[in-house]
Amino acid sequence: MSDEAKAPLSGGELQAMLDHSPFISFLGLKVTEADPAAERVTMECEMRPEFERGKGTGQWHGGPIAAIIDTVGDYALVMALRRGLPTINFRVDYLRPAIKTKLITTATVRRNGKSVGVVDVDVFNDKKVLLAVGRATYSTLAG
Repeated sequence: MSDEAKAPLSGGELQAMLDHSPFISFLGLKVTEADPAAERVTMECEMRPEFERGKGTGQWHGGPIAAIIDTVGDYALVMALRRGLPTINFRVDYLRPAIKTKLITTATVRRNGKSVGVVDVDVFNDKKVLLAVGRATYSTLAG
């Protein structure tokens, strides 16, 4: 494998991969930071009516938040490994409601091992208030 093939994916390349998935494209995630040295990715997601807990409330349902945590966590590892990874397990702690705000989600790789990767994920509102935290485990086995 050439050195070029081993280079981490850029933010633009990550965005192209996100946009290629119908479900992730529906979420509308946008890469705002891709930092291979820090093993960290940040993405934003705008609120839309389909994500509401109750019609007209502007409050995020926990399901889309969980999907965002899983996806952004996965892509923190995808940046280095250059391929999609299956989720083994993940958990979410919802700390406060997300109401009438976009979400800013940052995922930081804690371990990128031969068989398992672990990522911590923080979800903030547009005022930088922490709304939820997650930890996800992914299979990093090739093939």
